[in-house]
Amino acid sequence: MDSVLKSIRASLVPIHREGYPFIAILAFVALFLGWLWAPLFWVGLVITLWCVYFFRDPPRVTPLDPDLVISPADGKVSQVGPAVPPPELELGPAPRLRISVFMNVFNCHVNRAPVGGRIRRIAYKPGKFLNAELDKSSEDNERNGVVIESGHGTIAVVQIAGLVARRIVCFTREAEPLAVGQRFGLIRFGSRLDVYLPEGAQPLVAVGQTAIAGETVIARFDGAPADRSVRVE
Repeated sequence: MDSVLKSIRASLVPIHREGYPFIAILAFVALFLGWLWAPLFWVGLVITLWCVYFFRDPPRVTPLDPDLVISPADGKVSQVGPAVPPPELELGPAPRLRISVFMNVFNCHVNRAPVGGRIRRIAYKPGKFLNAELDKSSEDNERNGVVIESGHGTIAVVQIAGLVARRIVCFTREAEPLAVGQRFGLIRFGSRLDVYLPEGAQPLVAVGQTAIAGETVIARFDGAPADRSVRVE
């Protein structure tokens, strides 16, 4: 029996604590609807199970090579090319390589650090809630930028709210260390992340490619031979 229980626990995907209040509220609503009219319970149950799925937080196997840049989000690579970073990041007016990953409402929304380093700046900016796949969402939408001092210079990752996203959560603080693949934030219900890289970074993904947070290599810096070590959660 113990082995069966251990097997069941090992097969279950952890749920991020940010989702607990939403899951509890939806479960209560499902029960209430079922009390009003039994068929409505099943509608509420489906929505509750979707919420459980949305807030999943699966373990990841993260490459530890310091010359690699890892995807900060699950989703589809929507943009790869030069762009001027948002002014609140204080990275200057020169364009940088920007790699964007769009998350739909079925992707895991836990965000992970693309590189290791120390957080130099966290800059939140209120804004609109346009479709996060649009290029102008990088300028107009609500966003939160995390600037990281790494071994290859300053790298920024920006959480951008989307059409239905209404809450950006950031778990870290300025001056704190950040390990590559470490969870640093979450955006609720559809959004996008932009990664701004300094000179020397070479993109390794293409528009339309699927990325996995904490695992997919999206760019590489020229450096020493590859370090194949990983961190397994």
